[in-house]
Amino acid sequence: MNRWKTVIVALAVTLPSGVLPAAVLPAGVLPTGALPAATALSAVPPIENGETQPAYSRADALTETVFVEVAGVDSDADGRPDRVAVDIMRPKETASGLKVPVIMEASPYYAGGNDVPNHVVDLDGSDPAGMEYRRNKFNDLRDEMFGVDGSDVNRAVAAPFRGYYDNYFVPRGYAIALVENLGSGRATGCPTTGLDNETAGPKAAIDWLNGRARGFDAAGNEIRAGWSTGNVGMIGVSYNGTLPNAVAATGVKGLKAIVPIAAISSWYDYYRANGGVLAPGGYQGEDADVLARYVLTRENATQTCGALMDRIKEDQDRVTGDYSDFWDERNYLTDVRKVRAAVFLVHGLNDWNVKTKQAVQWWDALAERNVPRKIWLHQGAHFNPFSFAGRNAEWLRQLHRWFDFHLYGLRNGIMDEPQADVESGPGQWAQHASWPLPGTRAARLHLAAGGEGRNGTLSADRSRGRTVESFVDQSARTAEQLAENAEAVDPNRLAYLSGPLARDARLSGTPEVSVRAAFKGGRSPYLTALLVDYGTDTRAYGNVVYGDTQVCYGQGVPGDTGCARLAEHATATAPYKIITRGWLDVRNRHSASRTELLREGRFYDFRFDLQPNDYVVKAGHRIGVVLVSTDRDFTLRLPPGTGVSVDPGSSSVTLPVVGGRFALR
Repeated sequence: MNRWKTVIVALAVTLPSGVLPAAVLPAGVLPTGALPAATALSAVPPIENGETQPAYSRADALTETVFVEVAGVDSDADGRPDRVAVDIMRPKETASGLKVPVIMEASPYYAGGNDVPNHVVDLDGSDPAGMEYRRNKFNDLRDEMFGVDGSDVNRAVAAPFRGYYDNYFVPRGYAIALVENLGSGRATGCPTTGLDNETAGPKAAIDWLNGRARGFDAAGNEIRAGWSTGNVGMIGVSYNGTLPNAVAATGVKGLKAIVPIAAISSWYDYYRANGGVLAPGGYQGEDADVLARYVLTRENATQTCGALMDRIKEDQDRVTGDYSDFWDERNYLTDVRKVRAAVFLVHGLNDWNVKTKQAVQWWDALAERNVPRKIWLHQGAHFNPFSFAGRNAEWLRQLHRWFDFHLYGLRNGIMDEPQADVESGPGQWAQHASWPLPGTRAARLHLAAGGEGRNGTLSADRSRGRTVESFVDQSARTAEQLAENAEAVDPNRLAYLSGPLARDARLSGTPEVSVRAAFKGGRSPYLTALLVDYGTDTRAYGNVVYGDTQVCYGQGVPGDTGCARLAEHATATAPYKIITRGWLDVRNRHSASRTELLREGRFYDFRFDLQPNDYVVKAGHRIGVVLVSTDRDFTLRLPPGTGVSVDPGSSSVTLPVVGGRFALR
């Protein structure tokens, strides 16, 4: 059975980027580095305004499947090197001497996913009606990951090339390579949720494109990529965007540029936070073992990889939530020094699945090493900007020039443009020299008790005296329900509000809270901080709606028009919005790697980060800090009743504000 017929696939593309002698370089073309010795000079498609032009036929493009050997990796322990399946589309002229570079998308999702139960998170023994322990993650993410609208109106069975990169880029002289990664579909090996063997799969495909690895057809005949220049770019959303980060962190030669969209940089920060077990938004109870079993779609999956799946379940540790060797092996930040590829990072500011910390910590690490880079931050959630109405053309322009520059060597000015494109509100885009925005400085606001029957305050001045306030943990209400009423006091949370702002305040970066608190009774170890914008406004929350207007990306073929509907933000008018939030397992107050028990009733100082954001709090609105324990949609749900006492006079929040503390006056 052809598994490709059941899934929507995001494409990977390749550009002709051969190296010509300087004397014969066409106008606007730069040398891009030496090619493998066996590589001949490539023809150059027409170039106008610093961009490759459509000169090749999508309808006549050649397709092939190559099984690439992953040397030195035998994750299924069958005594043979693992293999990945690589589906390739390239201009027909590559059969007669044209050499092109490749844009690659690696994924464990091309064959769909299994129905795998998530872990139970209601540890008090309850299992509330409606708890969706068997959500099909692929069905939820297909639109966001692959830039399609789910209607299938414009796409008949044209597998496996079901995205739109082929329609646009193949005519411009790119090849597309889709890598079906280890343990999924037609590949061998086993998935491991971020371990080195998964990284080695697409790395081997890049090696094959550079003549350093072996590839075979279905009959076992060895195949060489004589049509490839060796220059490769990687792109993808979610897991498909995470693999470019992972492969770039190996420093593999030939990988020139990556575009990680909604991507992970550390798997610990996907399933944990500051020592606590945490869920990706929308998938409460998921963990590394669940995802590995989900993408385990190869033949003889259970017999071959079942024991490894069991070891992942045991080693991930859902009891302490501590950072361990298991998670360190899945942390690409430890190898960021090896990154050679330029990085075009894209993330949704309302993405609570792959949270913004994943993008920002990667961005900051790249900045420290002066890696060539760009960043897009949008008001969507887990979403591909390919589908955004109103910004889709600009995204395609920059993406096209990004690949042309890094894979073709065209002088098109893309790296001279502002580094950051940021959407501060629905449809409110601006370009900036860098991110966090220039002029951003830390502004510290102090918490103060509100007195009998009143919520607390938030101001630049530290309160005098010592007043202790308390709340009792519960797990039935969501953070949104606990935060929604800015005026009323609540026995299950504490709230501290600033006065109305005199002017708009722009937050740009990572907030941090410092809370002096004591825990007594109950079992919840969590301390959760919510940063809230109180004030009625129409805002984006991450959802999108598809309009009727279509855009066509390039050449269509029978069963594939190359057209799609575009999406717009679904906005809502509300009196508040949780800007961001953060979590701490208080037993990990000194380190995410070490659990230390607390003495009941004793006060400790807890400091932890919230998820990064870029957000405008409008004039007249108030900034709020809300403290809770259990965050129903993200943390484990332990029996209610933990008493949390807070010393607000010794507590504060530090905000990254454009203009610093003076902007909050």
